[in-house]
Amino acid sequence: MRVLLVNMPWSPIDLPSLALGILKRSVDERVPDATCDVLHANLEFTDWITRRTEFTAQDYEYYALSSYFLGCGDWVFSSALYDDPEWKDEEFTRVMTPKLRRSRMRMTKELHRVVPEFVEEIARAIVAAEPDVVGFTSTFQQNTAALAAARHVKALAPHIVTVMGGANCDSEQGAAVHRNFPFVDHVVRGEGESAFPALLTALRDGTGDLTAVPGLCHRAPDGSSVANPMATSPLPPAAILPPDYSGYFERLAKSVARNWVEPKLVVEGARGCWWGEKHHCTFCGLNGSFMQFRSKSPETFYDEIMDLAARHRVLDMYVVDNILDMKYLSTVLPRIIDSGYDLRMHIEIKANMRRAQLKTLADAGLIYVQPGIESLNSRVLDLMDKGVSGCQNVRMLRDAAETGLSVSWNYLHGFPGETDDDYAPVIRQIPALEHLNPPVDLSARIAIERFSPYFDKPELGFTGLRPEQHYRFTYDLPEEELYDLAYVFEAPARGIGEDTVEALNAALALWRKRHVDARLTHMDLGERIVLVSRRSGFAWRTRELTDPYEIAVFRLLDQPHSVAALRRKAAEETSEPRGEHEVRALLDGWVDDGIVFTDAGQYVHLAPSAVNQDLLRLDFMRHTHRVRADGPAARAEEPALS
Repeated sequence: MRVLLVNMPWSPIDLPSLALGILKRSVDERVPDATCDVLHANLEFTDWITRRTEFTAQDYEYYALSSYFLGCGDWVFSSALYDDPEWKDEEFTRVMTPKLRRSRMRMTKELHRVVPEFVEEIARAIVAAEPDVVGFTSTFQQNTAALAAARHVKALAPHIVTVMGGANCDSEQGAAVHRNFPFVDHVVRGEGESAFPALLTALRDGTGDLTAVPGLCHRAPDGSSVANPMATSPLPPAAILPPDYSGYFERLAKSVARNWVEPKLVVEGARGCWWGEKHHCTFCGLNGSFMQFRSKSPETFYDEIMDLAARHRVLDMYVVDNILDMKYLSTVLPRIIDSGYDLRMHIEIKANMRRAQLKTLADAGLIYVQPGIESLNSRVLDLMDKGVSGCQNVRMLRDAAETGLSVSWNYLHGFPGETDDDYAPVIRQIPALEHLNPPVDLSARIAIERFSPYFDKPELGFTGLRPEQHYRFTYDLPEEELYDLAYVFEAPARGIGEDTVEALNAALALWRKRHVDARLTHMDLGERIVLVSRRSGFAWRTRELTDPYEIAVFRLLDQPHSVAALRRKAAEETSEPRGEHEVRALLDGWVDDGIVFTDAGQYVHLAPSAVNQDLLRLDFMRHTHRVRADGPAARAEEPALS
């Protein structure tokens, strides 16, 4: 049996497909007498389109990721799915003109017009490979491209068995794909490591019981769609196979895309979310059918990382885990630190990790982290069920800056129950944060995602959900079918009004603009603490704390504290109790000067410890002038430290 797995646009071009890498290994190891290859059709498309248009890496990234909630990437390939280069062109133009630049609109419509030719070519290439089974993965904006290719393959060679799977085929979505597109013979819903080999074995032998494959969609003798019940439990960690990326790096080396990107390996240590098992964040639709957290043994995960790095000679890695297994901090990561490999890795973490833990991440090469911050206001975070406070999120940004970690995060709004008053204090304090990593973009109103509590529980505030508008100008399906097919839904706006959104985004835009030149650091010299600031919203440049009580309070504010806790602990450390009014006045002054952030009655300081030479040089100059007060340097102007 010959199996061909296809990775259609708009899969990222700098990453091999983890799903297809795992499925390739599962076929090779679990289906006797079967061979499995992967066709990197996303790279084929990149080379094809750049020979015809002025298409760039930024364009590919736009259709692959940036336009996800607009659906532009899927609409592009709808013309190939329906064999109509003008498919719903007028509707797309009417809806999207207010949302797209003219140049982006022109390119999107041009791609929509020409991609049917590419799909025909890729379908002929698939058929020429003479597979018995062709499998398409579909995640993010791959759905119409995968469906279009499956349709053309089936038209050219009806004997080839077509299969689809991936995140866009989970649960009801996969059943809707199978019901509405008869050229897709089978849909694998959920985890495919065991289901796909079981399907192949049944097809090869001709005697297998397809109804016994959990989650599988297949055709009854009369051609109607049958959807087997989904698996009742997720795969155990030992059953999660390492990927086989054979062929990807060789194909990328021959592609124009090689001049666009630095390739990365995709690795997987865990599935599910240990926080979501207890407190499912209200807006989060990740993890699909299974939230249960499962992680590979430290030995297995470490060996996979080292094997992939050695085999492909690539040190950049994207860890797809939705949340870090905290046990890896004391098992996998120390071994990576000792390995001698200069890995550069990205991973998602929880925002309440402490500085020592972040340092372990940084030392192991996890230089890009996504801590799921989403807001800097505790009340809004409680509405999300995030399990962190606004001050903890700010502390994360501060400690990440100190340990050398780049933080990728989003600011979200639109939660039922939030008010303008929740945002006003944050907006006022954003100028104090300009030295820390800003969000990757302006604040966005939340989308309602399938599998999220907001989708499943209308009592949380969202009713009357409809599939997002882009599904309606992409597919030729009634709305009840689109409802099952869709992942993102439109709903009435909740939470803050547009005036507050505009004020928040104006502040975030300035943060993003000024971040490169902004700085705030501190150096603790024992009997004094020196702060250095360069932020446009604050006139002061250096500040020195010498009062023992103030020094004690600043040190305590390394972690979020309330006024009462600060007073008690500072009095214990200094034997100098001070009144509440006096402490509040001190903290208010520090907030006004951008030294401290406050939210929900807690305070935390904003100054990472100095890790560069500017403050060291400043302090060296000060001591040099004092030592040489009788020499020529005595006539030099000393830096003002107070």
